[in-house]
Amino acid sequence: MVRVAIIGCGIVGASIAFELSQFPELKVTVFDKQPPAQGSTGAALGVLMGVISHKTKGRNWQLRETSLQRYETLIPELEAVTGRKISFNKQGILMLCSEGEDLSKWEKLIATRRSQGWQLELWDVERVRELCPHLSLNDRIIAAIYSPQDRQVDPTALTLALVDAAERNGVIFEFGVRVEAAEIAASLKFDRLIVAAGLGSAAVTASLNQLVDIRPVLGQALHLRSAKPLGNPDFRPVITCDDVHIVPLGDREFWVGATVEFSENDGEIQANADMLGQVMARARSLCPALAEAEIIRKWSGLRPRPEGRPAPIIETLPGNDRVLIASGHYRNGVLLAPATARSIREMILQ
Repeated sequence: MVRVAIIGCGIVGASIAFELSQFPELKVTVFDKQPPAQGSTGAALGVLMGVISHKTKGRNWQLRETSLQRYETLIPELEAVTGRKISFNKQGILMLCSEGEDLSKWEKLIATRRSQGWQLELWDVERVRELCPHLSLNDRIIAAIYSPQDRQVDPTALTLALVDAAERNGVIFEFGVRVEAAEIAASLKFDRLIVAAGLGSAAVTASLNQLVDIRPVLGQALHLRSAKPLGNPDFRPVITCDDVHIVPLGDREFWVGATVEFSENDGEIQANADMLGQVMARARSLCPALAEAEIIRKWSGLRPRPEGRPAPIIETLPGNDRVLIASGHYRNGVLLAPATARSIREMILQ
């Protein structure tokens, strides 16, 4: 029996817990000082930009591809086991291309994806107007890229389902408990410690005398309800343009986001209302009917971004092979969670 402790129960920690729960030789306990799906997970939009990303080789693409493939089986598996409904938009992502965009790079990516067994399409403006009549395509929009195999998922519903399923498989969850990583690492009770605490991972590793430098990047978003149905009821992909996402939720509701706000001089980040206003203005320029939509909620969250190295960090803590790091996913925690869980599983079972 290998005894495993996980610190952190956002989407990454919950995914690892569920993955490990399927191996009877692993005894897993998860600790978090707050309930699951808080922090950056609770603030995420859940847009899974894998095929449409420009990552085409190496670890960055392998993680994306592994996760996209796993999501197709993971969502129905979790729904069947737990009886929970997980909102999972399988109608893809439509990225609008603005004036000045180099379409040749997209044509090259389309060819690359085709060779990898994935699909991307280059649409002209007329096709976008036909299929998305709620969008306002001014002269700045010159084309669109449609990625039918990318997805969007509700991060909170997914995390809660992962926790439920893992618990059914024997994982122990300790919420509202502040634990000391050094105490766990030194304890004879656990053979492995997995640090999946997002921004908290920096403090956790520092307590183990190995600082993994992870810093916050704030993002703000809105939840809107339209007065009337928008667009084509049979085609409701995520719409994205210039890093602004319009996420259809059903029942005339949408998420719109998100800002990218950095700390000045490593100080605390205060949400900038002007930046959120700019995101909303851009969304309204793409979909004018959103100007009349009711704002149900505004929120913000801090994303964990590694300093001076690529995201995410999935590795053994230097100098301590009993401790594994699965953190620093920046803006791709939801996208990369299944592949991260698989990587951690392989590291432990080796």
